[in-house]
This record gives sequence, structure tokens and C-alpha cells, in this order.
Amino acid sequence: MKKINVLISTFFGYGYLTKIPGTVTSLVTTVFIYIAYEYLGYTDLKFSIIFFTLLFFYSFYAVKDAESEFKNKDPRQIVIDEVLGQAMPLILVLHLSQNSQLNLPIEVYYVLSFIFFRFFDILKPFPVSYFDKNFKNYFGIIMDDIMAGLYSMLLIYLISLKF
Repeated sequence: MKKINVLISTFFGYGYLTKIPGTVTSLVTTVFIYIAYEYLGYTDLKFSIIFFTLLFFYSFYAVKDAESEFKNKDPRQIVIDEVLGQAMPLILVLHLSQNSQLNLPIEVYYVLSFIFFRFFDILKPFPVSYFDKNFKNYFGIIMDDIMAGLYSMLLIYLISLKF
């Protein structure tokens, strides 16, 4: 089971990339979801939310189990948190698209979702920084990216209102 948890925590090995594994994983997540939603037609919002929720809760277990495989408290190899945080604004984009609330080309929202998430994940404004600094374990690893995802969702929603 530990091997499966390490595989999931590293997002099938993307966490082992030597350069910017978090950014690459966020980009891969964005591209994967774009292809799934826009080209393959997997646009069931309920399914996306249920899948995200299950992955969110399972990730706590997987990351906690996988942490012991790495040397530090917040291993850069663990990138499932980037998948979760990046998926959040993209699920919102799906919702807004289905309700005809997007006034810019949908690709713009995908690009902005990626940029916003990486911005908040790297700069770590409060409460992102709170979880990053105060929980040096599986909980903090996941929750700082969830907070960055929430900030990204807020900006995407505001942009959808403004334009």
C-alpha cells in the first residue's frame, strides 16, 4: 500500500523531477483537465466534485503514509497537493462555462487559473503561509495548496463577473 501512496503522492512520478516539480505538476494538471473537459467531453460537474473530494480526503492518508519515504517534513517530491489546488479553479471554470458565465475565451481562464495558483502557492499570502509554517506534516502540505486554490478560485470568479 505504501508504494501506491507514494505513487499517488508524487503524482505518478512527477514529484521526482529535479526542476520545478510543483509547477510542472500544476501545468500537467491544467492540460489534463483542459483535454478532459474541452476535447473528451468529461463535463459532469457532480462527478468532478465527487472525484476531487475523494482525492482530497484520500490524499491526507497517502501523503501521511508517503512522508516517511522522504528526508524532510515538506518533501518537494510530494505534489498531489498541487494537483488538488490546481484542480479547484478549473472545476470552477467548468461550472462557470456550463452556466454561460465566461465572457473571455475559455483558454484564457485555464491560463489564468494556472498563473494565479502558482502565484499564490509560491508567494504564500495568509492563510496559505499559516498552513505552510504551522503544520509541518501531511495536513500543512495539503492545506496550503488548498488555500492557494481558494484564492485562485476567487480571482477567476471575480474576472468572470468583471468581463
